[in-house]
Amino acid sequence: MDLTMLAKALTIGIGSIAPAFAIGMIGSKAMESIGRNPEATEKIFVPMLLMAAFAEAVAIYALVIAFSIK
Repeated sequence: MDLTMLAKALTIGIGSIAPAFAIGMIGSKAMESIGRNPEATEKIFVPMLLMAAFAEAVAIYALVIAFSIK
């Protein structure tokens, strides 16, 4: 029982580190790009949201795996 809880905790913990950094980097670079070229806001916004959603999907997969550990 204890090892199962540890496995679940490590799965979601490690599985959410990379998406957190990725989403932070995506937002940072998008804001930097918009700051340099405000006219490109509309061209940057949609790809930024798509990439953030793809990065978040990795964290959701880690959560699903953590829930499936018995």
